[in-house]
Amino acid sequence: MSPAAVPGTATTAQSDVKKAPDVFKHPLDPLTPDEILEASLAIRHYIAEKTDVKAIKFITLYLLPPPKKVVLAHLGIPTRPGAKPDAPTPITRQAEADFLDVVNGCSYNAILSYRESKWSIETLEKLPQELHSQISVEELIDAEKVVKNSPLVQKLAADIGVAPDQIYCDGWSIGYDERFPQQRRVQQALAYARFSEHDNLYAHPLDFIPVLDANTEEVIHIDFPPTYKATPSGPVLSVPSTAPPPCTDADAALAASGRERMPPPLKNQNFLPDLILEDDKDFKLRDDLKPLHVVQPEGVSFRVNGHELEWQNWKMHIAFTQREGIALSTITYNDHGEIRPIIYRLSLAEMVVPYGAPEYPHPRKFAFDSGEYGMGTMANELSLGCDCLGQIHYLPGAFVGHNGSAMIIKNVICIHEEDAGVLWKHTDYRPNGRSHTVRRRRLVVSMVCTLANYEYIWNYHFYQDGSIEFEIRLTGILNVYIAGKDEPSPYGTIVSPGINAQNHQHLFSVRIDPMIDGLQNSVVESDIIPLPEAPTGSAGNFAGNAFYAQDTVLSTEAGRPHSYEKERRWNIVNSARQHYASGNNV
Repeated sequence: MSPAAVPGTATTAQSDVKKAPDVFKHPLDPLTPDEILEASLAIRHYIAEKTDVKAIKFITLYLLPPPKKVVLAHLGIPTRPGAKPDAPTPITRQAEADFLDVVNGCSYNAILSYRESKWSIETLEKLPQELHSQISVEELIDAEKVVKNSPLVQKLAADIGVAPDQIYCDGWSIGYDERFPQQRRVQQALAYARFSEHDNLYAHPLDFIPVLDANTEEVIHIDFPPTYKATPSGPVLSVPSTAPPPCTDADAALAASGRERMPPPLKNQNFLPDLILEDDKDFKLRDDLKPLHVVQPEGVSFRVNGHELEWQNWKMHIAFTQREGIALSTITYNDHGEIRPIIYRLSLAEMVVPYGAPEYPHPRKFAFDSGEYGMGTMANELSLGCDCLGQIHYLPGAFVGHNGSAMIIKNVICIHEEDAGVLWKHTDYRPNGRSHTVRRRRLVVSMVCTLANYEYIWNYHFYQDGSIEFEIRLTGILNVYIAGKDEPSPYGTIVSPGINAQNHQHLFSVRIDPMIDGLQNSVVESDIIPLPEAPTGSAGNFAGNAFYAQDTVLSTEAGRPHSYEKERRWNIVNSARQHYASGNNV
């Protein structure tokens, strides 16, 4: 097995099995590095012996979870209020893989099972030519090499003063572009210049966007976005339409953009302190902060057994996944001795970042960061004192490399406790009255992921009052494109001379698979409604202040609009159990 290129966010690549797989501790435990190696080897043997495929490139290889009821029975979690758990049944560990035929570019999906101490192929499916698995982190790294080594790109860069060794790019999914055959594994490369080893390349955007085939490793097209010109009636685009021009050679593509070439901005915009100091001799870091120590001399209050965690009546399974990053499963709460199911699975299903500049090719900047890249494969190895503060427990993660090796991120999930302000407080304001305050502790399960220019910090918070919070933080650097001298920016903001940060959004889709006191749950839509047919001054609502909550059980799956005027909320309830005092469904 040839060595794998380890991305800067990961720790190492494992290419040899170190320990034969044991019987799993938990049915939702992620594949170990050894399991990834053995499963990928089983696929390679099957392909060599039973197909005409000559060489393959792995994209994904991950646990295929058992059915929900089978998992709950195995763990002894009841599926109905007051009922006993179902009888456990045998569980066969399974895995799912996506890989490519590197000769003809076809995509395949395989299902594997682990029986009699070995992985075996259960199904192998050749996918339709328009279906592609996610872009691997190795393909993103290789995209930069392809672009840097392209004679065409080198010439276009030289024309604006950029040397071959100064060419860099971020590989991006292209989504859908009808100009390119669907069977080709196409990426776009957002190109930049880097004038020293660790220079902030986003300070030097280039004025063209290469399109490449990740399988054949060749640049197949160059796009030159048009520009805007200021006029008395507002910004006017240099072309008559925002639609894409036909695929032609680079000279014709430039002519179709209706503008001249633009050299990149040269001013440094560095973020590394040593490089900032090189640019600004008067720069210094803040020195007026006293140390802040977070210590737990008696240790942490949570217990971890493999991937299972218990803390303050909470119990859950925590796993690394290639697509979702963190997956929290089988979340229960010990309510005075009664184990109450809360959520079967909680994770980030998808996130999308659509950019708002309409002129081609910018509409292709429409990143589905989970599905197209994999949040887990983009996760960082975390470091104590920077990413995580305090007494930390880390969990590792592993995903498959192109050659079937296991890419390992040693400290990918961080678990710790935090003081979180006041949990409860009340003061009797009367003379000689007493007060009582309770501090709030929370458990944090977190991960940090780098998606090209952006970093996402995912924090799952569990509280002592039984509440769960999902916090998403965004940091890193804006994605930018070059702006001409005095060019207006109707769909963005000029953040520095010659640098345009285009309008965009970050939209998140969270998977919540609830099991509130069992599996028979319903979603209730709650609106705040003024008292109907009782206006202000009427006998039933003289002061006009009456309102109530109108609850509607949603009977079908559908998107629902938020209503600010009705203070709309959604609750997940179990009609088989009621609150002891209100009688409402829990």
